[in-house]
Amino acid sequence: MAKVRVEKQIGANVLSFETGYLAKQAAGAVLVQYGETVVFTATAGGPPRPGTDFFPLTCDYRERAAAAGKFPGGFLKREGRPTMKETLTSRLMDRPIRPLFPDGYYDEVQVMANVLAADRQNDPDVLAMNAASAALHISPLPFQGPIGSIRLGLVNGQFVPFPTQDQLEESDLDLIVSASRDSVLMIEGFARELPEDQMAAAIETCHNYIREIIDLQEELARKTGRTKPEYVAAPDDGIYDKLKAGYYDALKAAKAVEGKQARAAAVDEVKARALAAIIPDPATSGALSPAAFAIAWSKFTERVVRDLILSGRRQDGRDYKTIRPIECQVDVLPRVHGSAVFQRGETQALITVTLGTNRDEQRVDGLIDEYAKKFMLDYYFPPYSVGEVRPIRGPGRREIGHGALAERSVKPILPDPEEFPYTIRVISDIMESNGSSSMATVCGSTLGLMSAGVPITNPVAGISIGLVFEGPQQWSLLTDIIGDEDHYGDMDFKVAGTQNGITGIQLDMKIRGISQEIVRATLQQAREARIQILRTMLSTIPRPYEDISPWAPRLLRTSIPPDKIGLLIGPGGKTIRGIQEETGATIDVDDDGTVIVASADAAAAQACLRRVEALTETVKIGKIYEGRVTSVKDFGAFVEILPGKDGLCHISELADGYVSSVGDVCRVGDVLQVKVIAIDDQDRVKLSRKAALREAAQPAG
Repeated sequence: MAKVRVEKQIGANVLSFETGYLAKQAAGAVLVQYGETVVFTATAGGPPRPGTDFFPLTCDYRERAAAAGKFPGGFLKREGRPTMKETLTSRLMDRPIRPLFPDGYYDEVQVMANVLAADRQNDPDVLAMNAASAALHISPLPFQGPIGSIRLGLVNGQFVPFPTQDQLEESDLDLIVSASRDSVLMIEGFARELPEDQMAAAIETCHNYIREIIDLQEELARKTGRTKPEYVAAPDDGIYDKLKAGYYDALKAAKAVEGKQARAAAVDEVKARALAAIIPDPATSGALSPAAFAIAWSKFTERVVRDLILSGRRQDGRDYKTIRPIECQVDVLPRVHGSAVFQRGETQALITVTLGTNRDEQRVDGLIDEYAKKFMLDYYFPPYSVGEVRPIRGPGRREIGHGALAERSVKPILPDPEEFPYTIRVISDIMESNGSSSMATVCGSTLGLMSAGVPITNPVAGISIGLVFEGPQQWSLLTDIIGDEDHYGDMDFKVAGTQNGITGIQLDMKIRGISQEIVRATLQQAREARIQILRTMLSTIPRPYEDISPWAPRLLRTSIPPDKIGLLIGPGGKTIRGIQEETGATIDVDDDGTVIVASADAAAAQACLRRVEALTETVKIGKIYEGRVTSVKDFGAFVEILPGKDGLCHISELADGYVSSVGDVCRVGDVLQVKVIAIDDQDRVKLSRKAALREAAQPAG
């Protein structure tokens, strides 16, 4: 096939798709470019593995430092395990394309994206998402696309498509949306308390740009001349019909049992009876396979759960908008800097907060310039939280994704580092789970931060809204979904925010998208639930504690002139080491002159700060200093008013009356109160003891 290229100006740059030159043996391969950032994505399909009852789609995204003209950091100069950014982008690729394969399609599909060039301004993640859709669209795989993906910023009140890194620094919104021509499929966005109507407008704006991207992909497919073979589903084995005819009422009753574990036991009993009746002996010639039964049972369970919801009764007896009972506690652990438990129904998050210094910041390197993170949120989902047993192999994609969602949802309400210079780490341990543990993490993190004395600007809470969609005129939104409603429903729409607006938003679909009407209704229903949750949280702890934990380090901050940094450090670091050893505190100095003093002992931190300020202070005219006499001359005394800085107090300025000899007033080593009365062009300081005495004698007021 000859090389084919299509392009269109979208935003500040040209977006282009190209195929037919690289990776010709792949099922589909596309090169996408925006600005000077280039991403190559290829896809391939394989036969299903025996016994597979799910769609084994694998999406992988990789960044190589060479794309930005860099070497990998550290000892190894070859990329290794995926970074957090690579893992999160792999999830972004997967989520919108997974629902667009036919039901019952269990062939293996792999989509691989590789960043070939990066201009450090245009993020390659959204380009990889578009390349994945385009590669699948021109492949013979039964992908029911194409879809488009776009990032949208909000800079100075204006929506900006494909914003640069510099623009995102100033943006009030970082929103990624994937959609088909008619429906929204995936949303991932973070904002600075953006009102719901503005968020809905942003999503609609994204959809308009996405249609232009879809036009490009369809033009690319036409120019390649490729046609997709028709997908033929496997013949029906009749198990589903047997289950529905014989066990519908029994399963419906079992699904209405109160309590997750009791409900699961009741369902297992119905399932065992059905399996024994439909496949009494799997070894018999012509018998149906247990794998086929498992697939039919899942489909049958989905139908029962959805019918229950559509009838107006959810499994746990709630209506569509009721939130499960909420319980909040703070200060549940000793010694740690902050702790909390947030419980909503059968979902429980235990939060631990740690406060640290600049030395605890996380350094992050990638295609963009290296930067430091002062806030980290780590999410753990142990198997016991859902009554399972499995090996622990480090955080998986789901844990990384949920942690990142909670972290970025909470980050907008943290205080400015100038006000609160601590490095903050939050750990969320999910102790039990039955729906939306990531939003429980958001709520629990707010409680934990307030317990730690972090002066957050606004409390933030989160909720998940589900959907059962049977058609444009028959759909229901579900507030605070449980596990079955997530698994068998059509949507998991998470919204986090404050009373003022949204800070984090994430949408995952199992159907081919939702309309703008459903988006707006979801945002409104989520807001109502969020306000209710915030009221409950604030009844437990209405505001952050006035002081941090006694076990947390005390951080004091000051600023010195940059040309004084060398004086503070001293030759070979001698001066700064001496101050640290003497006071027991640690000192960190930035290139701009910012100095942070840290110690678990508040008195030691204060003593250290005084030493730093005295050492680096600039002499000010009119200020009174307490200095030590270093030298006595016939014409006056030299007094050290700051470390390494002295001035002359002339004999005429030692006292109000006549002074015949300097020695009559002071000797070397004496401490004197002196006032700075002048600094000449040669930086020589003139002092006056009599002026200081006069000022001290004046009545206060």
